[in-house]
Amino acid sequence: MIVTNTDFIPNREIEEILDIVRGSTVRARHFGHDIMAGLKNIVGGEIEEYTRLMADAREQAIDRMVSDAERIGADAVINVRFITSMIQAGASEILAYGTAVRLK
Repeated sequence: MIVTNTDFIPNREIEEILDIVRGSTVRARHFGHDIMAGLKNIVGGEIEEYTRLMADAREQAIDRMVSDAERIGADAVINVRFITSMIQAGASEILAYGTAVRLK
């Protein structure tokens, strides 16, 4: 499966636009990680626990989007975008979406 944030794939022709596909996940912070993040907030620097949490969430959202595209017979997903929103204090949703296409 080709996944790209562009609206075309070099040297490939789009035969058919199938549908919008999406994948999302909601992740909550872990209490233990919050303590470490609070300490890091005092001294400054990257909060690695949250960076890993969000990276894992993005990968899961992409995997779910690709599964959605495979379900409808797509060869690629173009114009891929991400949206993040807070569901409640300590929990965020990551949504990956794009246009599923069939290539010649």
